[in-house]
Amino acid sequence: MTERSILVVLYDGVQSLDVTGPVEVFAGADHVTGNPAAYPLRTASPDGAPVRTTSGLTLVPDTSLADAPRPHTLLVPGGGGPLGPDPVLIDWLREHGPHPERLVSVCTGSLLLAEAGLLDGHRATTHWASCDEMARDYPRVLVEPDPIFVRDGRIATSAGVTAGIDLALALVEEDYGREVALTIARYLVVFLRRPGSQAQFSAQLAAQTARREPLREVQHWVTEHPGDDLSVEALAARARLSPRHFARAFQAETGTTPGRYVERVRLEHARRLLEETTDGVEEISRAIGYGTPEALRRLFLKTLGTSPAEYRRRFHAPLG
Repeated sequence: MTERSILVVLYDGVQSLDVTGPVEVFAGADHVTGNPAAYPLRTASPDGAPVRTTSGLTLVPDTSLADAPRPHTLLVPGGGGPLGPDPVLIDWLREHGPHPERLVSVCTGSLLLAEAGLLDGHRATTHWASCDEMARDYPRVLVEPDPIFVRDGRIATSAGVTAGIDLALALVEEDYGREVALTIARYLVVFLRRPGSQAQFSAQLAAQTARREPLREVQHWVTEHPGDDLSVEALAARARLSPRHFARAFQAETGTTPGRYVERVRLEHARRLLEETTDGVEEISRAIGYGTPEALRRLFLKTLGTSPAEYRRRFHAPLG
């Protein structure tokens, strides 16, 4: 087995970006390190024949699964089709999945791993639209719906599409260091790197859009004015409803409480300021409506498991 070799599984109905995103990251490591064998990479389909992606592209694999050498990292991208997963592919995963040093999935590729029994007893994530399905159909999998990727021992699963790039960058950083991963991220014009704990989508997308116009206006107001008074009483006044009626209607139409929605918006705004500006933590605390840096610190520790200062150290995008 070649050290850090990668085998990418292809099949009819695979999502092309789930394949090409991580592959570009790993190929970038070959270039940045000056080592053409940093990640020896091969692709394989069940029978070695070309496959058609969900977007209509045709991908030509290097070999068949039966003839593929055992890799260091086995990567299973997501996809889907009207006929469901190929039983041949599932049987192959069940037999060969336990052996690589790293087992990685992108998007709904985790459903294939779950179907093969490879995620039983492990924490995992998938595309947000499939999290409920995964939890229902595979109760032995510890589904985490919010993170963009989850590491549990040798198993790494990521959320939808671009999260596969984040996970691939995390693996490169683990293998070759932060500078190599940062150089690749700059070349691909992406951040190094969104934390695995980052939510799969923004607070506005995470909550349903309210049906009634006054409540939709409140949602928009919150995202545009995170530093204002966003108490239930203040928001209810904007919606011209009593606080009790507003809180009940907001949760019924968005699936979350006003307080939780405000907290997610403020956290999202604070993260963006930490990533993209040099504003101090105290200034950011005021900008998002938290009175003190300590309040912001408690929010970060509760939600992301890290402090604002540590978050900035790891994920601040260099200026220029």
